[in-house]
Amino acid sequence: MTDSSVIQKVAGRGLPLRGDEIDTDRIIPARYMTSVTFDGLGEFAFRDARFDREGKPKDHPLNDARFKGAAVLLVGRNFGCGSSREHAPQALLRAGFRALIGVSFADIFAGNCAAIGVPAVVAAPSDVEALMAAVESDPSVEIVVDLESMKAEAGKLAVTVSIAEARRRNFLAGDWDTTATLLANSARIAETASRIPYLDGFADFPAAAGGSL
Repeated sequence: MTDSSVIQKVAGRGLPLRGDEIDTDRIIPARYMTSVTFDGLGEFAFRDARFDREGKPKDHPLNDARFKGAAVLLVGRNFGCGSSREHAPQALLRAGFRALIGVSFADIFAGNCAAIGVPAVVAAPSDVEALMAAVESDPSVEIVVDLESMKAEAGKLAVTVSIAEARRRNFLAGDWDTTATLLANSARIAETASRIPYLDGFADFPAAAGGSL
């Protein structure tokens, strides 16, 4: 992998999203999961929480101009629970978020975040509250999530964060993108496959046997 894949720090303004047990259906309603790709999902993030049935904006942090362009999402407990849809972190990424700080995350959701280069780090409830209060007091404050020191800073405030060590190593090594890793090693994969009897020439088997798929 290249150095551009290394994720040591994520910096940007924050957006506080209060509330616990926010599930993936709330993050991205199922009716927006019909596209073949994830393109355009960002505009539908928290759609039902942000707009009423007539499309009028509700009082929601993502509709607050003060937090426009935020890159770090601050959340509560068990964020991303519910169905294990990868569209949820994809929608957040396309809405501009590059890191999440929360009290806790559903594990599959956190794994899906890691797979697309979005660290979801955990902090103590009091520290998450302090970060949210700092952002609400001054939306221009920059939050820095440092995966080497395992600290999150917002101005003079610095808190300890944590993440699964395997995911942390992947971010720092730049090999969190498993698809890119496989593509970069396609020659080695083909060579290995050629030495496995049930894979070598497998695609040609039906024709050789006079049969068809």
